[in-house]
Amino acid sequence: MAISRKDSFLWGKAMSKLPRPERTQEDNLKSHTLEQLDYIQKQKLEIIPAIHNPNLKQHNKSVVKKRKFIRGKKKFNMDPKVGIHYLVENEFLDWRAKLVAEFLYKEEGLNKTAIGNFLGEREEMHLEILKAFVGLHEFSDLNLVQALRQFLWSFRLPGEAQKIDRMMEAFAARYCDCNPGVFQSTDTCYILSFAIIMLNTSLHNPNVKD
Repeated sequence: MAISRKDSFLWGKAMSKLPRPERTQEDNLKSHTLEQLDYIQKQKLEIIPAIHNPNLKQHNKSVVKKRKFIRGKKKFNMDPKVGIHYLVENEFLDWRAKLVAEFLYKEEGLNKTAIGNFLGEREEMHLEILKAFVGLHEFSDLNLVQALRQFLWSFRLPGEAQKIDRMMEAFAARYCDCNPGVFQSTDTCYILSFAIIMLNTSLHNPNVKD
């Protein structure tokens, strides 16, 4: 006896040909929500260990600190007093003459004109810093011109005569300490040093005519 089409349908062969019901908007929303939750969970698993990682925390602190230090140097190059205040305030520098002088003498990336302007100020602390800064130079067994060249390489002379005067006084005192007996007095060394500076300025100033 032959099997009818109706019976073959009941055995399931034609079942696979039935169209799937379309997903509703609610189903799509649920699926999207589950995907988002799964993504968030994965992110948490990656982020939480990093948050509690002391090495990463220390690294981030170091990066922030380095950026602040660079910002302080940039501030110094634009306005030396403001820059030094920023560095002291953020504990990169102690407000002590010797330490500030060492910073100005050794730190790379500082504008030499800014250094000269800062050293030439007349406030008592600036005079102490200038003295300490000059003290970092070794002038032993150098003639006056050689010593001046070394000294003036570490900064650029400011344009104000009073600032130059203070710097030459400090230089003369240091030179005489390093080379006792070369000059009868620091005044002689100071006058000659100042004269050399003025002569050099005149020779290299295009506005000065013969």
